[in-house]
Amino acid sequence: MFKYFIPTKVVFGQGSLDKLHRQKLPGKKALIVITAGKSMRGQGYLARVEEQLDKAGVDHIVFDKIQPNPLLEHVTEAAELSKNEGVDFILGLGGGSSIDSAKAIAVMAANEGNLWDYVGGATGKNQPIPNAPLPVVAITTTAGTGTEADPWAVITKTDTKEKLGIGWDSTYPVLSIVDPLIMLSVPPKLTAYQGFDALFHSTEGYIAKIANPISELYSIDAITRVGRSLAEAVDDGSNVEAREDVALANTIAGFIQSISSCISEHAIEHALSAYHHELPHGAGLIIISHAYYETLINKGAVPEKFVNMAKALGKENATKPEDFLTVLLDLQKACGVDDLKLTDYGFTEDELPGIAKNAHTVMGHMFPLDPVEIDEEATLALLKKSFK
Repeated sequence: MFKYFIPTKVVFGQGSLDKLHRQKLPGKKALIVITAGKSMRGQGYLARVEEQLDKAGVDHIVFDKIQPNPLLEHVTEAAELSKNEGVDFILGLGGGSSIDSAKAIAVMAANEGNLWDYVGGATGKNQPIPNAPLPVVAITTTAGTGTEADPWAVITKTDTKEKLGIGWDSTYPVLSIVDPLIMLSVPPKLTAYQGFDALFHSTEGYIAKIANPISELYSIDAITRVGRSLAEAVDDGSNVEAREDVALANTIAGFIQSISSCISEHAIEHALSAYHHELPHGAGLIIISHAYYETLINKGAVPEKFVNMAKALGKENATKPEDFLTVLLDLQKACGVDDLKLTDYGFTEDELPGIAKNAHTVMGHMFPLDPVEIDEEATLALLKKSFK
């Protein structure tokens, strides 16, 4: 038995941003959520979205404080701004951080209290949400998180080091624009980090205990697209065909997250970046990936699925689970990210026990979805194996 529910209207393809004004928008005043960086203004994306909203007769204001790992305090601040300004929908423009934040802001713009009153897990109070969140429109400028096609958001509560995934049926975007042409300016390293995030959403969703026939079809397709096109997109950012292939893999990975799930690889990385916010999520996943999947393989997890993933990723003659590790490392080398180190981001080895405990405490609900058991001891062991 499984549930298939993906209510988001996705407009995918080259030039789709320029058709935003033709879409049915969910209100007449929007809060546009972007990061604190310069790219949305510098690349002209914010101006283009504002122009599209003007054409549609939609007023708009901007909140531009979002960090790469979104923080609770900015969600709270933006929600208060939304209430004060009377906006009636939230538009997330950018990568996963902006769109994730838009979802959380949409919840709190319609409700009182603190976001942690409504989230489950860790110190969240898991109270029901009294009022429906404001509608969310997502315009993704990166190919990484798939958040434009799922209800999930990841927010960090800094005082307790809780980087927590949250989401409800009511936080699916009502409309998502995926235009590969606005991804051409993403630098090579970020293209790689984001592409591997999409890959691991797909691999984790494929081997999760709750995988189902539909999610498995999506997973193999997304893994295939990343395997054949990510290195090309990293090598030549102007390669529109490669960008489009990776962008579609990313959106499909969002579908996978809607009907299957991430597993403990993401829980462990969330703990890493909860300790060091400057660690890009995709980079953290890459750093632990070899030790993580080697741990699963050594424990005998779903060997036939690892062979299938190796074939999808490009090793057509794969016959054993370990072939997945080989082709994974080959792709990381081709993308120039095989030399990433935790020490580059300020980690020390004596932090690892606390990180392992954090993973099982804050995102502990993901571990039961693993195909084999990874307890806290095994988590610490793979973190130590990843450390350099």
